[in-house]
Amino acid sequence: MRKVPEIYLILFFLINVEAFSQEEVKRFDLNGYVSTMESVIFDSLSGPFIVDNLLHNRINFKGYLNRNITFATELRNRLFVGDMVRTGPSYSEMTGMDPGWVDMSWNILNEQSFFLNTTIDRLWVDFNYDKFQARVGRQRINWGQTLVWNPNDIFNVYSFFEFDYIERPGSDAVRLQYYPDYSSAIELAVKADYDNRITAAALYRFNKWGYDFQLLSGYFNSEDFIAGAGWSGAFGSVSFRGEMSWFQPVGNLADSSGTGIFTIGFDKAFRNNSMVQIQIMYSNNPADYTSFLSFYTGSLSTKELAFSKFTPFGLYSCPVTPLLNISASGMWFPDLEGYFAGLSLDFSMAENVDFSLFWQHFRSEINNTESNINLGFLRLKYSF
Repeated sequence: MRKVPEIYLILFFLINVEAFSQEEVKRFDLNGYVSTMESVIFDSLSGPFIVDNLLHNRINFKGYLNRNITFATELRNRLFVGDMVRTGPSYSEMTGMDPGWVDMSWNILNEQSFFLNTTIDRLWVDFNYDKFQARVGRQRINWGQTLVWNPNDIFNVYSFFEFDYIERPGSDAVRLQYYPDYSSAIELAVKADYDNRITAAALYRFNKWGYDFQLLSGYFNSEDFIAGAGWSGAFGSVSFRGEMSWFQPVGNLADSSGTGIFTIGFDKAFRNNSMVQIQIMYSNNPADYTSFLSFYTGSLSTKELAFSKFTPFGLYSCPVTPLLNISASGMWFPDLEGYFAGLSLDFSMAENVDFSLFWQHFRSEINNTESNINLGFLRLKYSF
């Protein structure tokens, strides 16, 4: 297990002990949720079913020391029970891995049929003064402009298929931001991961012709130089977004061995609050996955977003009633001779209680092996 650096121990101590010792002069936010989710995996209705249960609790704590200093601690506790756990220790080991520079994920209980994991995915202090802002610690750095794939999101990329982690992963990083005016920003950020690989980049964001543009450049995972750009805006009632990034190996600056990822998307909301979303991604060097499990549950990097040279995506979401929303989505992976199809149903049972049903189907051919995978999820969630 990696040792927790002293700076994080000090940070955790200051955030929690100092905050509660002077509660009368500070303001705090405390919220979170508890959910239980049943899941099933199968290739066909006549085949075997893998059934699991996840009991998930999240706690978000944020304090305001004064108008200039804010701090936060956020964690998730997850109890896994079922067939996947009983397959062996690899599942709990994979779940307990922390990709950050600091290991803040612990399998507190780890038995043959269940295990309990606790992960701190936010632990930061934020200082702001006038046009300057600095944040130190585990945090989310969101540089994405599009809604499905984010080639500009080089610090903490996420998978579209991971619907149960709406907060998204964080990074152990230092982030500096300066706002020259209300419509522009300059950012510098540096992060380190579990393998001491460094990602450092600068971003400039500005507004022109009613669009938000951004340019970025930096050093990615101690392996590549990266240059990228993105935009978001609208023409008429249709939103138009895009991102592009080029990763060039540090040792091969003069050749064309780099990886480029380009994506554009359109989305439109209608009067009845339904929405249509279309996005397409191109990569000259898509990631080479050995199995379905490796790209569905693996720890993605931004450079590995693409499974196929061209990947189109579409989604339609419709509120059937004010309390019930249904959506359908799909992706096509031509190089894998495969596709993804998904359905979701969200029903608000009470002010803080939601019922959700998800279905995901994957068809692909990897290493000359055809696979058809179905995943079903039923979730009940209480927010506080």
